[in-house]
Amino acid sequence: MKHHIARQIIPKIISTVLLTGCASAPSAPVRVEVPVMVPCIGELPPRPAYEFDKLPATATDGEIILALARDWSRGRIYEVVLEAAITGCRLNDLPTKIN
Repeated sequence: MKHHIARQIIPKIISTVLLTGCASAPSAPVRVEVPVMVPCIGELPPRPAYEFDKLPATATDGEIILALARDWSRGRIYEVVLEAAITGCRLNDLPTKIN
């Protein structure tokens, strides 16, 4: 008789324990924000081909000065493009206000 009662009670106890575990509220999801380093510049501007770099070692002073004078405007344009890229990176790094 005891074994017969045990066979009836044990499955009921097990099912009660399992159902009780399912009845508890699931834990709330937690959102974690982790900063990830990403490059702020997608592509660097190409470096200009300066005439001065192509001069032979035997170039005269006049040829050197003329090459430097022609390269000056290319260098300034390249400098402006680089400064714009750097400014864009700095603007991305500024903290944003969250309401």
